[in-house]
Amino acid sequence: MEQSSRAPSPRRQILHARFHLPDGADTGLYGQLLDLTADITPRVQPIPPDAAHLDITGSLRYWQRDAEDLAALLRLRTLALHGVRTTCAVAPNRMLATMTAAFTPLGETTVLTEAEVTAWLRPRPVAALYGVGPATAAALAKYGLHTIGDLADAPLPTLTRLFGSATGRALHAHAHGDDLRSVEPRSLPRSMSAGHTFDADCLDADQHHRALLGLAHRLGARLRGEGQAAAGLTLTVRYADRTTTTRSRALTEPTHHTRPLTGAVYDLYRLLGLQRARVRSFDLRADALRPASEARRQLSFDPADDQALAIEAAADRARARYGPDAVKPATLAGA
Repeated sequence: MEQSSRAPSPRRQILHARFHLPDGADTGLYGQLLDLTADITPRVQPIPPDAAHLDITGSLRYWQRDAEDLAALLRLRTLALHGVRTTCAVAPNRMLATMTAAFTPLGETTVLTEAEVTAWLRPRPVAALYGVGPATAAALAKYGLHTIGDLADAPLPTLTRLFGSATGRALHAHAHGDDLRSVEPRSLPRSMSAGHTFDADCLDADQHHRALLGLAHRLGARLRGEGQAAAGLTLTVRYADRTTTTRSRALTEPTHHTRPLTGAVYDLYRLLGLQRARVRSFDLRADALRPASEARRQLSFDPADDQALAIEAAADRARARYGPDAVKPATLAGA
């Protein structure tokens, strides 16, 4: 029997890069950092507001470097050209690369090989697994599934019975380190972000709401100032252990008004179930931006809506004349 002379396909190598942007950095800096990643590999998937997936499988041979050296090259370039430190993690798939990055010291690199995946995953808390937020982690804990190893040992039929077919199968696959998603090269989506980092990891729901209100007001003012409207919102929560959870939703209509933005971000917060979560930071992103002139607003017969818009317009005029902090909600006074 004649054997094929073709070389075996190389194993996938996915690099997750997180850029430690300075507070208040605009999307322009993020775009410049993405340009640097494109010099290393054309297969780059942006993860706004501060990260990216790079498929470096084919780039290793081109650069004649191993994965750790290629990550070091990226870290050196982002620091030398933009003064931005970058945390890198390399693993066999997107999920593992993202998870490994969460446990990597700031500004350093971790390489997780395929042979190390099982031993690395099993002792981790189940909340560290991709797709498991605080509510799902609490539900798993009720059934004695506290670590990823516990979840991996649970029979698939049991998981589908408890959580439904799709969720059960996803939990089972992820607990075994499987993720079939590929890196999808795409241009940087039109978006606008604002972030808030607490002075100390925060458990207080009132402080969470206050921070989210401030982000909604900042984004709304920026959108109106630039004549843009957002069709969606994405909230990213970073916890004390440096893991993250992200939730997105489409808005009922594109808007740049603070009141609907605030309501939408509060809804996203409620969906996350963060009553006992130690939160390090929030990032709020306005997605699918379009010119405000192209947005259409539904007519409302609620006098409160008209009053809120009138107050917002007056506040914008005051900020334009006296500065961005001239007018703010009483809840944010002193912030």
